[in-house]
Amino acid sequence: QVQLVESGGGLVQSGGSLSLSCSASRIIFDFYTMGWYRQAPGKQRELVGDIVVDRGNTIHTTYADSVKGRFTVSGANAKNSISLQMNSLKPEDTAVYYCNLKMGAGKFDYWGQGTQVTVSS
Repeated sequence: QVQLVESGGGLVQSGGSLSLSCSASRIIFDFYTMGWYRQAPGKQRELVGDIVVDRGNTIHTTYADSVKGRFTVSGANAKNSISLQMNSLKPEDTAVYYCNLKMGAGKFDYWGQGTQVTVSS
């Protein structure tokens, strides 16, 4: 079992910034997808952004249209880690944010516990 440990989250004013991080206990494949999803109350979980990593290099990045230009998913300095830099936050960004890891062509799919991000008006 792979454990995803998230940090960050909290309360921030509209227009502010917040950074989340996620570390995987182990990643046994050189090719994997790691990213962030979010779920607001009464809403379905949606992709925020993710990266495809091949031998330590990010080869593809995907973002939801709603966060393009504001959020950035990137590999962190720590091994098996990613971050989510969120800028120009809006109240509609309020949600529980979940780290996700997919390996083995999607056969293995792991989720973090989630961290609350609340953006006040």
